Amino acid sequence: MAYDLLIKTGRIVDGSGMPSFRGDVAVRAGKIVELGKLSGTATRVIDADGLVVAPGFVDNHCHYDAQVTWDPLCSFSCYHGATTVVIGNCSLALAPLRPGRQERVAEFLSYVEAIPMEVLRTIDYSWQTIPQYMDRLDHHVGVNVGTLIGHSTVRHYVMGDECQGRAATPEEIAAMCGIVRDGMQAGALGLSVSRNRGHYDPQGTLIPALWAEEEEIFALGDVLGEMGTGIIQSGGGRDAELKNRLMSRLSEATGRTVVYNNLGQTARKPDEWKQLMALVDESSQAGIRAYPLCTPNSTTQLFTMRNCQLFRGSPTWHPILLGSDADKLRAYSDPAVRHKLHEEVIEWRADMQRAGFARNWYDYMWVEGPAHVQFHGGYGYSTRLLGHWVREQQIMSLEHAVRRLTFESASTFGIYDRGLLRPGMAADITIFDADTVQPLPEDVVHDFPAGGWRIRELAEGIHYTIVNGQVLIEDGHHTGALPGRVLRNALCQTS
Repeated sequence: MAYDLLIKTGRIVDGSGMPSFRGDVAVRAGKIVELGKLSGTATRVIDADGLVVAPGFVDNHCHYDAQVTWDPLCSFSCYHGATTVVIGNCSLALAPLRPGRQERVAEFLSYVEAIPMEVLRTIDYSWQTIPQYMDRLDHHVGVNVGTLIGHSTVRHYVMGDECQGRAATPEEIAAMCGIVRDGMQAGALGLSVSRNRGHYDPQGTLIPALWAEEEEIFALGDVLGEMGTGIIQSGGGRDAELKNRLMSRLSEATGRTVVYNNLGQTARKPDEWKQLMALVDESSQAGIRAYPLCTPNSTTQLFTMRNCQLFRGSPTWHPILLGSDADKLRAYSDPAVRHKLHEEVIEWRADMQRAGFARNWYDYMWVEGPAHVQFHGGYGYSTRLLGHWVREQQIMSLEHAVRRLTFESASTFGIYDRGLLRPGMAADITIFDADTVQPLPEDVVHDFPAGGWRIRELAEGIHYTIVNGQVLIEDGHHTGALPGRVLRNALCQTS
């Protein structure tokens, strides 16, 4: 039999969690067609001797909503083996849009994700609705892209500027439900909401989703429940679950899986993760699908005095962050202001309930040159899991880790044709060296439109990232192919 692509003599870790085996993988027309010891001819043969052949990784928490319009690779996830990215998280998305209001919606994404407005103003907003945005991306991407419907964006579309400041009326909630229904019918993977009270717009006001009452959130979630498809993602869900079990109640009421940020140990509350895990165990035993995300990365916040959003929970520092560079310099040169800042972030002599840092944060601080930016990239979570946690720390088997990165994420997000190496499944494949795979050190590059900068994190040991049967990344270099698609939910595919 003739194949388009034949991957020979690799260590096949198929995503199921079952033991790996030595064999070949054959691809034709973007699908896996055979596994085993194969002898057919192929347009291209890849010798994977000594390498792991696994399903493509699913990067399930991304904010490429703007970047994907100018960077079809959604870099740098694909350099770490990701063949699918999920965007629209934490209630933040770039559709639907009303004419003339694009910049206001972009501001929500800009401040929360530290993407300069100078960059976002270069976008050609050629869409208004969620289906139009999805169609705009389809056939113009290197990786597969799954979209979530952002609650903040929907709320702004329906309520205008009043989306920040009051509860929605029943009529407005009904209008939002209609938009969510249209987006799900077009193939969105789900809905994203937020309870993260550290997320503001550039004017210092909480983003729209945080003004929603529970009635509104549950009404939007019920749309997915009625349609029988889609996932609900929540930013800031950890505190909401610990406070009143909101994430579990939302999942139980709608019948949909809820994933939320996040399970992790922090210097600020070092034992809180144990409380959350106890709740997760309890809800799981009750058959409720409400799960916190957990990253294998350790989070290091880098900042400069120009962009130190880490301290946006400080009553004095927060207004300074909203000012111009000249305003910042004037504030920092004032001894009284500096004294006040010291009282708040060092001595903790203020209402710091919204602070996103520990009282002793300075014990973990080091000083570097001004080239660094505030946020970490986080792209290398998959290669860090495989390199540090599997190879070096041996906390789980390679088969288990690959399952976590592939089948479990794909299944949770309703991407049922990916995540396993099986005949008939989409040929999203990552080939890597288990002995060397790891993220490389971060640096800063100025490759965004309008001269914008960002953190870059590349990888070692990822030899091939294959999307829909075509090689996208080979030994760290883009091949020029753009084989990705916008992924649609199961209901959309069957209709």
